[in-house]
Amino acid sequence: MWYNAMMKWILLSPFHGLISKGIILITYTGRKSRKAYSLPVNYVRDGDVIYVTSYRARTWWRSLRGGAAVSVRLDGGDRKARGEVIEDDAGVAEGLMAYLQKVPQYAKYYQVKLDPDGTPDATDITQASRDRVFIRLHLEPV
Repeated sequence: MWYNAMMKWILLSPFHGLISKGIILITYTGRKSRKAYSLPVNYVRDGDVIYVTSYRARTWWRSLRGGAAVSVRLDGGDRKARGEVIEDDAGVAEGLMAYLQKVPQYAKYYQVKLDPDGTPDATDITQASRDRVFIRLHLEPV
């Protein structure tokens, strides 16, 4: 996909600052192929934890199950992290609620309405969580 290739190029270049506040490059090892893959993903950071969501129908995130080691291109540098995949609907809903409370402007992409004070609608969160997974990347100390 040309879009991913372009994002990867930007994130690895001196121009990474144009997009690196909202997109990271995650490099992981395929669980079956044992090949290294790099994928740009949207993220939200909370201290040493990076939050990512993906559609369940996609398969890349399955390689992160069980605390898989990954590399994250974050703010122009590489960091090691451990993946944690949340797949149960309740866990995904809880993660997505926290995610959208941090970045309510993303709610439209998940088709989640916000109430007047900016709180995501719980019913919409439940609906959105049915076809998604929630991923936590725990950054290792520098």
